[in-house]
Order: sequence, then C-alpha cells, then structure tokens
Amino acid sequence: MEKHRHEQFAPPPFYRPDPLVPILFVTLIFFLTFIARVMFSPLMPSIESELGLRHAQAGSLFLVMSVGYFIALSGSGFISARIRHRRTIVLSACGAGAGLLLIALSSELWQIRGAIFLLGMAAGIYLPSGITTLTSMVDSRNWGKAVSIHELAPNLAFVAAPVIAEIFLLHFAWRTMPAAVGVISILIGLLFAVLARGGDFPGKPPGAVAFRALAANRAFWIMVLLFALAISSTMGVYTMLPLYLVNEVELPRSFANSLVGFSRLPGLGMALIAGWAADRFGPRRTIAVMLGMTGFTTILLGACSHPAIATGLVILQATLSTGYFPAGFTVLSAIAPPEHRNVSVSLTIPIAFVYGGGIAPTIIGAAGDAGSFAAGVMLVGLLICIGAVMPVFLKTAGK
Repeated sequence: MEKHRHEQFAPPPFYRPDPLVPILFVTLIFFLTFIARVMFSPLMPSIESELGLRHAQAGSLFLVMSVGYFIALSGSGFISARIRHRRTIVLSACGAGAGLLLIALSSELWQIRGAIFLLGMAAGIYLPSGITTLTSMVDSRNWGKAVSIHELAPNLAFVAAPVIAEIFLLHFAWRTMPAAVGVISILIGLLFAVLARGGDFPGKPPGAVAFRALAANRAFWIMVLLFALAISSTMGVYTMLPLYLVNEVELPRSFANSLVGFSRLPGLGMALIAGWAADRFGPRRTIAVMLGMTGFTTILLGACSHPAIATGLVILQATLSTGYFPAGFTVLSAIAPPEHRNVSVSLTIPIAFVYGGGIAPTIIGAAGDAGSFAAGVMLVGLLICIGAVMPVFLKTAGK
C-alpha cells in the first residue's frame, strides 16, 4: 500500500529552519483563529452596554460559540479526509475571518449569536489538522517542544486581545476590532494556501472503527475530562474575567483589560517550560502538578477581591493555566495510532470545549447575576483541583 508523504521519510532535525518555519506558519494560523474567539472577552463590557445584555446572556455567547466549535471539530475529520489537512487549515482561517466580519455587521443579539456560532464552526476545524500537521513535521521525541511552540499562539492571543481591544475602544466602536482581525485572518489564510506545503495529506474521518477504538480506551475519556478542566482554567475564566474585575473587584475597565492581557505574558515562558517538563519528567506528572496549582490559584482568585492581591492572583493564575497543554497534547497524540491521531483530537477537544469554553463562563455569568462572580470562579477552581488526581489513572502516558 502506498504511504502518505509524512510516512515516507523521517522529519528533519528539530532546530533546522525547514521544520521550524512551517511550524511557525501553522502557529500563526492558530493565533488568528484563537484571537478571533477570545477577543470578545475584553469587548464584552462594551457589548453588554450597547445591547443591554445581562451577565448570563453575555456568558451564553461563549456557549453558542462553543456549540459551533463542538459541531465542527467533531466532524473535522470528514473535511480533512476530503480536502487534506493543509486546505482545512486554510478554510479555518478564511472562515473565521468571514465570521468576524458578519459579527461586525450585526446589530441584533440574534444576529450576533448566529455569526458567533459560524465563527465557532470555522475555528473548530483547525485543531485536528493543525496538530496532525505539526506532529508530522518532527520526530516524536520532539513533540513536546513542537507543541510548546504551537501553544505560544493561544498565549499570545490571550495577551494581545485585551491590549488591542483597548486600543480600538479608545478610538473606535467595538465592531472595528472583529472587522480588522477578520480581514487579516482571510489574507493570512490565502497566503498560507499559496506558500504552505505542510499537511498535504488527507485526514482520517471519525469512522466507527476509530471511534470504537478510542471509546474503549479509558485514557481517552480521562483526557476529555482533563482538557475540559484545563480549558475552563484558561478560556472559561478568561472570558468572564474583565466583567468580574470591573463589577466586583471594581477595577477601571482600561486597567482590567490591560491586566488581563499582560497577565498572559509569563505564560509564554510557562508553555515552553511545560513542554520541556513533559519530555523530561513525563506528561502525567506535568499534568497533575499544573492542574493542581492552577485550580488552587483559581480558588484564591475568587476568594480575594482586594484590588492589589487580585491583581497578583490574575497574573499567577494566567501563568499556571498554560502549563497543562503541551503535556496534554503530547498524551492525546500518544493514545491513538498515527492514522487516528486527528480523530482523537477531533473527538476530545469539542466535548471538552463545551464545558471549558461554554458552560464554565455561563456558570460564572449566572453567579454574577446572582450577586457573586467570585462564587462562580471558586467553583470552577475547585473542579480543576479535583481533576488534578485523574492523571493517576492514565496508564499509557509514561511517568
């Protein structure tokens, strides 16, 4: 049987330009699809004010996005099997850009919900193809390092979104930011289509054989739970953090957005350290330690509303929350054979994202409507702490 290109020859050494440049190009696409989703957190106070939304309604927008993300990510294997991973990445970037332009043109809540659902779908097809393309470029011994570079994208997006949002809000209406990022995403997607060569092989659709193999694997379901909790510590807390800081901690909006953005800067280093730790000490140990520290810090963030202490806790929580993902994706890539690797991602992440990126923000928003954002943040942190014991039951992931 003829083998795909990525199976015909060994990947070049990790630190040579030929693997690094394509990895950075894929990382740029990930950055754009991620900032497309997280930019609405710093914009939310302005969106709430313009549309007259309650906190729970604001949180529900992230739930709508996560449902679209769930649907698209679950079926992404069918798309990549037909058009190959490289074109799937292009479609994701251009589709996310189109969704952002529709949001910028929407004037009613139902229109924004529809557009943000489409945005979630466009972003949702990226990750399985992105991770599969990434791991095909380097030797498995360097997956932790490669994934840690890839994970710079969401951390940079977390940093950039509030800062860019504040710049736009100082001079323009909130709609100009999704319009500008949407245009850039489409242009970069088209550039990737012309220049990129990585991922030029088909994906594996989530057929019955692959699904049964993963469903029978206990490690798969543990990873679903762990990713759900990890996403709640990043996306779930992040999306509602500006509202919490403005409404309960009583920080000025501009300072809150700047704090939320700059708090993600140390996470860039943490992602690289966590990737090294996953290769050195094993992903199971890295996952347990990072989730435990993140959950505890999230509880403290909700428990303390003193502005100075809360500021420090925002930075610490944001830094620690990034440490899970290099180890998590390393395990996720290892629990399935190469031909089903994209399927393991496309089945794990959507289920996890519905809770971490949708239900968790809605819980925090509902707690805010009930009078205490802090209670919602603490509940999310407690669940993360409980999940830190789950890596004990991972028997296929090394140390």
